[in-house]
Amino acid sequence: MIHQDHIEFATNGHGHMTDLTERVTRIVRESGVETGLAHVFNVGSTGALGTIEFEPGLERDLPEVLDKLIPPGRDYGHEQAWHDGNAHSHLQATWLGPEITVPVASGRPVLGTWQQVFHLECDVRARERTVVVTVQGG
Repeated sequence: MIHQDHIEFATNGHGHMTDLTERVTRIVRESGVETGLAHVFNVGSTGALGTIEFEPGLERDLPEVLDKLIPPGRDYGHEQAWHDGNAHSHLQATWLGPEITVPVASGRPVLGTWQQVFHLECDVRARERTVVVTVQGG
C-alpha cells in the first residue's frame, strides 16, 4: 500500500525551525500502514529536513553552526549570477538534505524519545512551505 499526503506551513525566514513530528505521525496513522517506511520530502531548494531533539537550545544552535560552516557572503557563484543574497541558503539546505526516511512499525514512525522530525528554513526570507509525506508498506 502507498499513501501520500502533504504538510503546508509558513516559516519566518533564515534559521526558523518547525517541528513536523505530530503531522508526520498523523499522516502515517491515517495511511493504515502498520509496517513500512515514511519518506518525508521538502519541496524547494532552500529548506532542509532532519531529526533532532527539538528543544530551544538546539533550535538556536543548528542555524548558528550552519552559518559558521556556510556563512552568508557575496563571493559565491550564485550571488554573482543572481544577487539575491541566498547562495548560502542553497548550500546549507543541500548540505543537510531535502529528505529523510523514517521506519514505520505498529502504525507509527519509529523515532527515539528525544528525536523529532524538523524542517529548517535556510532561505533569507519567510516562505510558504510544502512537505510531501509518502508512506509505503503493509
